[in-house]
Amino acid sequence: MHSFDKFPAVPLTLEGAALLHQMLKIKWPQWRALAPEQRAEIVAEAAGALSSMEGQGSAAFTLLGHKGDLMLVHFRADFEALGQAERSLPKLALWDYLESTTSYVSVVELGLYESTMKLYATLAEKNIAAHTPEWDQAIAETLGRQRQAMQPRLFPEIPSAKYVCFYPMDKRRGEDKNWYQLPMAERQRQMAEHGEVGRRYAGTVRQIISGSIGFDDWEWGVDLFAEDPVVFKRLIYEMRFDEASAVYALFGAFYIGQRLPAGEIGKLLDV
Repeated sequence: MHSFDKFPAVPLTLEGAALLHQMLKIKWPQWRALAPEQRAEIVAEAAGALSSMEGQGSAAFTLLGHKGDLMLVHFRADFEALGQAERSLPKLALWDYLESTTSYVSVVELGLYESTMKLYATLAEKNIAAHTPEWDQAIAETLGRQRQAMQPRLFPEIPSAKYVCFYPMDKRRGEDKNWYQLPMAERQRQMAEHGEVGRRYAGTVRQIISGSIGFDDWEWGVDLFAEDPVVFKRLIYEMRFDEASAVYALFGAFYIGQRLPAGEIGKLLDV
């Protein structure tokens, strides 16, 4: 066993694609007031633009509930490309008839608790102190190897599943329960237990975790994709019983959407 008291408490992470979720409501009174010919022209323009964006890493989903009518999800290589995607949308005539209810910015994140523990143990055995040139080199080499191996997971395509569930979440950092004051080994144990639940649903749910510390109001965003929306309830409910969730997790609003191909946006806007 190794003592990690002198090592950083922060586990290594890998960051990948930049993500933007946009939740929108349709301004129905203004939309219905347009002549049918105007609506058809606007829908055709929007369908063409969204179809092009689908090929670049975007997808549209119709939302259930009062939180919005439409959710646009964008996966891009970096924040510059993400900004270009966001700025292109207000140029569409349809945008005059949509109202933003909220949005979420994040980056795909892979936590490396297990790799971090192994690397720190190796560095401790070699008596390499934290933040020395030797330390920095070992960290860079490890992250480089992991980044190359994890490239498909860091820059994924949006799954083609029929349904999506998106929600943000935090880890508790209050006076009574504070995730960030737990020893790294204990955090790693709890996250390993948490991951076991997710892996049991690997055949039915695709999960993409994104980090948002410093980017948005919560610490992580979670996207779940599946053909059957009921599986979201089962997975999240089961996860509530593991220690990492039951004791330390806080959840934001949940958004449930059904995939809307760009060419079918007229169905959502049909009056």
